[in-house]
Amino acid sequence: MIRSMTGFGSGRGAASGEEIAVEIRSVNHKFCEVKARLPRELSALEIEITRVVKDRLARGGVEVTVRRAGPGGSMAPRVDAALAEAYARAYAEVAARVGLHGQVTLSDIVSAEGVIRLDDRDADLDAARAATERALGLALEALLGMRVREGEALRRDLEARLATVEGLVVRVDALAPQAVEHHRARLAERVLELTRGVPLDPARLAQEVALLAERTDVAEEVTRLRSHVDQARQLLGSGEPAGRKLDFLVQEMHREANTIGSKSQHAEISTVVVGLKAEIERMREQVQNVE
Repeated sequence: MIRSMTGFGSGRGAASGEEIAVEIRSVNHKFCEVKARLPRELSALEIEITRVVKDRLARGGVEVTVRRAGPGGSMAPRVDAALAEAYARAYAEVAARVGLHGQVTLSDIVSAEGVIRLDDRDADLDAARAATERALGLALEALLGMRVREGEALRRDLEARLATVEGLVVRVDALAPQAVEHHRARLAERVLELTRGVPLDPARLAQEVALLAERTDVAEEVTRLRSHVDQARQLLGSGEPAGRKLDFLVQEMHREANTIGSKSQHAEISTVVVGLKAEIERMREQVQNVE
């Protein structure tokens, strides 16, 4: 079973009056990189959150957003009583100096700047930690569920592409002996043409063909390609994170395909290699999504 690196999950948890909401988003990344966004008063929990996420995820760029979801969220109104009294005295003094009549109202006081402001609501850190743990656990389960579902789609696609690669490798293996024989026949025709009918030295011709066969022999590359395909299939069926290993195997497949292409002296093999490299490149793009 393989997993995708992209996904989303959310969860809520509550403990002793603290209610926490957590959202997790993950995208492709070479390693596991976690960025946690928390209210200032909960910043002490960042290290714990990062550790929990890294314990569950092997790869991916992960963004964790934590909010206090109780009444009022993370903000609470604060009253500056001393400032309100100062405003009341100031209003009364102004009214007396200019000879105005009337009482200062509550509305006058509370609408004055700085009398009522929104501040961070004090947090019970122990309760918030417990609520965050529950919310984070639920969010991670939802995230993993999405990554598993996408991973299954990736597995099916990669399995199909591996089958295509395997079929092309079989085709190369079958064409390789034909390529040598084709070159032998062409070489014999060319020599006859150049020598204008002078009999050929069979031993010399056989030597030249043997040298060509050695230079164009792709048996090792074909064997390694088949081995890489088998290893990739095993990784797709394993329960471990396989993205990095698959990435390495696909790179090696591409290397072997390039070598076959550079050795090829046969037009049909060259055509097959073009298709082989194209399919491996599609696999490489898909593997970038695998955890």
